[in-house]
Amino acid sequence: MADQNLVEDGPAAPKGGRGGADRTAPARTTTKGSRSPSGGSGLGRERDTSPGNPGEGPISRRRLLGTAGATGLALGAAGGGAGYAAGSASSSSSAEKVTPLSSLGAGEVMFHVKHQPGITTPLQARGHLVAFDLAAGSGRKEAVALLRRWSETARRLMAGEAAGQDDTDIARDAGPSSLTVTFGFGHSFFARTGLEKQRPESLDPLPDFSSDQLDKTRSNGDLWVQIGADDALVAFHALRAVQKDAGGAARVRWQMNGFNRSPGATAHPMTARNLMGQIDGTRNPKPAESDFDERIFVPANASPDTSGDPAWMANGSYAVVRRIRMLLDDWEQLSVKAQEDVIGRRKSDGAPLSGGAKAIETTAMDLEKTDAQGNLLVPINAHARITRPDQNGGAAMLRRPFSFHDGIDAKGVPDAGLLFVCWQADPLRGFVTVQRKLDRGDALSKFIRHESSGLFAVPGGAGEGEYVGQGLLEG
Repeated sequence: MADQNLVEDGPAAPKGGRGGADRTAPARTTTKGSRSPSGGSGLGRERDTSPGNPGEGPISRRRLLGTAGATGLALGAAGGGAGYAAGSASSSSSAEKVTPLSSLGAGEVMFHVKHQPGITTPLQARGHLVAFDLAAGSGRKEAVALLRRWSETARRLMAGEAAGQDDTDIARDAGPSSLTVTFGFGHSFFARTGLEKQRPESLDPLPDFSSDQLDKTRSNGDLWVQIGADDALVAFHALRAVQKDAGGAARVRWQMNGFNRSPGATAHPMTARNLMGQIDGTRNPKPAESDFDERIFVPANASPDTSGDPAWMANGSYAVVRRIRMLLDDWEQLSVKAQEDVIGRRKSDGAPLSGGAKAIETTAMDLEKTDAQGNLLVPINAHARITRPDQNGGAAMLRRPFSFHDGIDAKGVPDAGLLFVCWQADPLRGFVTVQRKLDRGDALSKFIRHESSGLFAVPGGAGEGEYVGQGLLEG
């Protein structure tokens, strides 16, 4: 739960038809129509018809998102809160005029990109994390066929099309809704497929931490899939399609469901809050920073001799996945002041405690500033202090979590917290460095519990006509 903030991968250019999207461009969102069993229909662009911008063309994602903490597309005036604009059927033609989708449903993230989608894509409202183990008797051949199926299904669903002949129609009436599907490989995958020599050193198991209370049955796995969307049915539809595609080649090891604030739920785009009520993600690395790619992605020229990574990991990243239970009953017994001291930031707006009354979320934190009695305004064990890159040798990771709530037990205690997902070029320099520091004295540690864990190698995006992981499985 490091003190960092998620940002998008760049502006989007709305497209006007099913075949018009640039499949080689960086991950971004375009407007699309609702899906149908035959692959859906192309629709016109969403237009900003608000008073100040009458008919000035498509709404850019940069204008809609505005700040680094946005969770996805905000609803524009064209879509409104109702979800769909009014439409009509032609009286002189048998061809039906399709009603345009709202901006929420029309958002599309590209599948064929340099880096897999779901890494720098803005936070989505719904998410599923699922790990698979290859079935007994399945090996490299079955893995190739499975990744081919999964990649084609992901491409279709992310474009707002039906999954294939066995589509369940769960998301029949919806558009892409910014769906992303991301694939990764666990440590055990390589032995099961005879590819041990291609296993990255960075995929060595994570060390033990004092705060760990890990359930091994809900940790690790041969294969990992991350699904995100701004509509719950679209996300579940993708989860069901991925599970069905696994067939007899792989079985589910564990699966977790998450959520974030829905796009458009706030008056303006802002950093998300977690279930503790804290603004969570203020200092995430930003793609505009000169060293962003170096910190988050394996170099394009990856090789064991240069980066220490195999060539098939070029443009990829490593995902650390942790199910972190929040002890909400204990946390909520603290005063707001005590909660702020644990985090090091104001609960109301995320401003650093050292910033004064006029400070805002992005105000620089002064770690040496004291009050009249000489006490540090940001306590020495505050979470935001410990997780700062300049307190960890420059270590940084791109956090992209989901919250979760899996019910209330017989004692009335909520099983809730954070599905922590972070991305980095080197997990030893990223997650492990920061977590070891947190392990030695983070004030937040007594209010959270790490219950499951996984580390996965996520290769770069698939090119046109390719499937994810092809460089590994056929290289």
